[in-house]
Order: sequence, then structure tokens, then C-alpha cells
Amino acid sequence: MDYEKEREKQAAAADVEADVNVADAVDEVMKKYDRESNTRIWEGKPKLVVKTIMALFSLYCIIVTLFVSGLLEVRLTMFLGLILIIGYLNYPVKKGYMKVNYIPWYDLVIMVLGAGSFFYFAANAKDILLKATKVTNEPFMVAIAIIGVLALAELCRRCVGLPILCVAGALLIYTFANVRFGKVIYDLFYTTSGVMGTPVKVCATYIVVFIIFGAFLERTGISNFFIDLANSVAGSSSGGPAKVAVISSALCGMVSGSSVGNTVTTGSVTIPMMKKTGYKPQFAGAVEAAASTGGQIMPPIMGAAAFLMAEYMGIPYAQVALKAILPAILYFTGIYIAVHLEAKKLGLKGIPREQLPKMRKLLPKVYLLLPLVVLVVMVSLNMKTMQFCAAVAIVITILVGIVNKEDRIPPAKIFDALEAGGKGTITVAVACAMAGIVAGCITSTGLASKLITAIVKISGGQAIIALFLTMLCCIVLGMGVPTTANYCIMASTCAPILMSPAIGIPKVAAHFFVFYFGIVADITPPVALAAYAGSAIAKAPPMKTAFNATRLAIAAFIVPYIFAFSPVMLFEFSKGTSTAMMVVQIIQICVTSLLGIFGVAAALNGFLYKKINPLFRFIMAVGGLCMMIPGTVTDLIGLVLVAGICVYQYLSAKKDRSVAA
Repeated sequence: MDYEKEREKQAAAADVEADVNVADAVDEVMKKYDRESNTRIWEGKPKLVVKTIMALFSLYCIIVTLFVSGLLEVRLTMFLGLILIIGYLNYPVKKGYMKVNYIPWYDLVIMVLGAGSFFYFAANAKDILLKATKVTNEPFMVAIAIIGVLALAELCRRCVGLPILCVAGALLIYTFANVRFGKVIYDLFYTTSGVMGTPVKVCATYIVVFIIFGAFLERTGISNFFIDLANSVAGSSSGGPAKVAVISSALCGMVSGSSVGNTVTTGSVTIPMMKKTGYKPQFAGAVEAAASTGGQIMPPIMGAAAFLMAEYMGIPYAQVALKAILPAILYFTGIYIAVHLEAKKLGLKGIPREQLPKMRKLLPKVYLLLPLVVLVVMVSLNMKTMQFCAAVAIVITILVGIVNKEDRIPPAKIFDALEAGGKGTITVAVACAMAGIVAGCITSTGLASKLITAIVKISGGQAIIALFLTMLCCIVLGMGVPTTANYCIMASTCAPILMSPAIGIPKVAAHFFVFYFGIVADITPPVALAAYAGSAIAKAPPMKTAFNATRLAIAAFIVPYIFAFSPVMLFEFSKGTSTAMMVVQIIQICVTSLLGIFGVAAALNGFLYKKINPLFRFIMAVGGLCMMIPGTVTDLIGLVLVAGICVYQYLSAKKDRSVAA
């Protein structure tokens, strides 16, 4: 008896040690590939003080967005001032430059001066606004503006990275060379067309509350519920763990809103499962990276950029989420098909059902989804403001956490969630501020119209060429710029190009196009941060993982072209279209696109019922692409080609089996 108890103790100790090792590995990967994770080390009382400051910041944001009105400039400058304080408390001057409970004097000086600039603006906002452009005649006011922008830029370098600073810096040089100095200072700092532009406005109003909501939701144990649910549904099928990764990462990714963060957290569970099943390490890492990246296009939450899309397009957020449904389904279907075919090619089995969570045991936990359901219903019915809906969802999340016996939310977890929400807001807010500067420079110089003229000239008015050039811009910029900032920049530059009369892409399709390609930059070589994070966990070559992720996410490179030429996929219809015709058009584009995705995925994988020879792979790819090109003729051609190869493959495989028998 004593022997059995000792064995149980040893087993428990081993489990704890394993969990600690996994946690350490996750932290290491996050610090390597996610700049947000490279924060100062606070211990003891200083740690409590810093955490309290960030928790209070979250409470402040919730209260202000819900109950406080008044001058927009006051609210935004207060928000940015507080961001500078918590930002410099968290991020050191460079990666790895950290001492326990230490912040150098120069960081304190930058923090005080930078935050002070915005607080001074907030305290004297009425007088400053009355002076209008004359405010730049005062050297002190010019100095305040320069200090505030430089402090934000330095914080951006620390927590976001250099690429967006290079973009903003280049545009600032161009702007100062072409516009009067005083006007540039006034536009970028003292108006709502610069650092306080649309991106920061949306961040301070909507995004911050939803980031806090996501932090609370994660502490209810919903991620584990999603993984268990995915295991129960798909774990026993061929190559089950990879399918589990696709489903769970899609669900978890929409909550986290971070490609790298979701890859590392869910990947620490799913990637070892995939490797154990028999998938190659680079494929396992690629599956997780591709699925996690797609979480940002998964309704209903879709990450922070979706709120900005609603603002830029002038439509309710609920409509953005609705329009994203079909493209998201196609994206994840493409990954799921590729995973299934890979499993069939390798002859992989699933996890035995007796080792998987039972659905009857998971159903009682369905109440964990209540916050999401309430949020979706309230937003869809336009019952209240977005921030109010998020606040209600936070309250329900806390109540759900109290009910959940396995993963309760005590006061300590509420405190942690508020702290995590504050910390998660820093990078988004700073990136939005820099994106605001970029947009402000483009507006001040009239660069947008010049870009439109140049692209139209290069493309010769051909929409496909303009779309291709825009895609390249989004991917290149997205390699070093967060999705939120990337979208803001592209919405200010490339989206107007696509919407110009010479190109003729509808507004909603143009914005979704740049949004999609900003996201896939996270898995596109040579700088594919999500794929590199997946490779680190899988212990696989980074570049091979990135190329595999790109192959798996091929739908993300094709679907935007579909809705650019056929906005029906985004539920955009021509005036006068009857309800019956709308239904027919949606069914047609869904069926043909799904079949097309299947054809392309099979061609890239090189396996269906048996290995596909190169010629048939080419024909399969052409057929798949034909079905994704809007038009009845192309659909029929594609259907004939794909169906022909499928029938031939089936009969050939059947013949091979009979000969072998």
C-alpha cells in the first residue's frame, strides 16, 4: 500500500516537472519569436506594483469607454500617456538587457517626458484646440510634440520592431521635405489625423476592451475545452492530431488574436501529438502555424484588425464578422483537406477512441461558450455599443469562471486577467499610433493619389496586376509589421488604389484583400514568425516549416482573388438581386470554391487515392483554379478536369489493390 502511494507521488511529481518543462519551453520560444514576450523581470513588491498599475490601466480603459464622454483629444492623449508609462515599465532598451527589479534612469526620463507631453496636452486641450495651427508658433509646444512622438517611436522599436519605424521614418522624411514644418507637427500631433488618428481611436474605444475580454476568456479554461472538443470530434480519424490542431487553433486563435502566441500555446500540446502520430516535424509545425494564423480571420472576434476594418469601411462590426464567414471556411477547409491527404499518403492512424475525451463529458461544459454566445448575439442585434457588449461579456466570463469547478476564476485570476489585458494593449496601441503617423503623412503629402496614378499606370488598368502588386506590398510589409498596423497602412495606401475607378474593386472586397495578405505574411518566407515559432516547438528546420505552412495555407493566397472578382462570397450583391438569386449565387460560389480548394490541395500534396504523377498534378491544379475563377464556363471546365483525375485515381488504385491481392 505504501509502495503504491509512493508510486503515485512519484508520478504526480513527474507530471508537475513535465508541465514546468513545457512552460519553460513555451516561454523560451515566445521570447525568441514574439517581441511582446521580451519584458522586464519584476519580482516581489515591485512586481506587485507594476501588475497593479497595468490592472488599474485596464479598469480605467473599461470605465472611460463605457461612462466617460467629452473631448476626444483628451481621452486619446490620456490613453497614449498611460500606454507610455506601462510600456516603459515592461520593455527594456533591447532584448536580453534585463536585471531583476531594475529600470535605468534614462528609461524613467523618457517615460516621464513622453507621458508628460500627452498629459500636458490633455490638461490644456481646450486652449490648444482654440489656438489651432498657431500652436506650432510656440517652441515649447513644438518640443512637446517632438518628445511625445519620439517616445512613442522608441517604445515601438522595443515592443513592435524596426520595420514599421523604417516605413514611418521614410514617410516622415518625405513629408518634411514637401510640407511646411509647422503644419507637419500640427497634423501629426495636435489633430486626429496623426498619432491620434483612426487606429488609436479604435484601439482606445473598442480594441482594448476586447483584449481584456480575451484575457478573461483564456482564464476560464476555454482553450483546453476547445482542444478537448476538437479531440473528441476528429482525434480518432486518419492523422487525427493534425485535424485537432486545425480545429482547436482556429477556435483558440480567434480569441488570442496573435499568430505567434496561439502557435506557441496550442502548439505545445498539438505539435508533440502530431509528431507522435507519424507526421514529419516540419509538417507538424506548419499545420499549427497555418491554423493559428488563420484564427485572425475566424469570426466572430477575428483579432484587433477587424474593428479597424469596420471603422474604415463605415459598416457595423457584426457585418464584418458576417462577411468573413465564407472566406474563413474555405481557408480552414483547405488546411483540413491537405492534412487529411497527408495522413492518407503516410498511412497514419488516429488516436484510439478510448484515449480521447468523451463528448458526453464535454457537453456539460458547453456553458464555457456562454460569453462568446452572448457577445455574438448582442453585437449581431446591435443592442448596445461594441464596448458595452464586450463589458457585459467580461462580467459573464467572470460568472462562468466562478461556476467552473475545474478552473475557477478567484480574485487573483481577475487581477491577472486585468494585468494581462493591460500588457496586451501596449503593442497594439503603439502599432496603431505609428500607423496613424503613416496615414497622416500620406494624407498631408497627397501621396495616396500619386500611388494610385503610379499603380494604375504600371498595371495598365488591369485589376489582376494591381491585385498582385498589392498582394506583394502587403506580404512584404507584413513580414515585420503587426497585422493591425499592416492593415492600417494598406487601408490608407493600397485599398484606395484597388477602389479607384480604373481598377474597380468594390470597397469591402478591397479592404478584405489587404487584410488577408497582411495576415498570411506571418507564415510566408523568408520572415515567417508564426512558422518559425512552430518549427522551434517541433524542432524542425524553420524554412522547411515556413514553406510547408505556405503550401497548407494556399487557400489564403487564392480566396482573396475570388472575392475581389466575385464579392458574392462576402455577401455583396448587385442592386436588384432577388433573394432566390442571392441563395443560388452563394451556393454556386461555395460549392465551386470548395471543389477548387480540394483540387489545388490534392495537386500540391501529390496524393489522392494513390500518388499522382506530375502531369495529373498540373491538370488537377488547373482544374481547381478554374473552379475558383467566377464564371459558369470556367466552373464546368474545372469540374471536368478535377472529376476526371479523381475517377482515374480511384479506378487505378482499385486495380492496383486487386493485382496486389
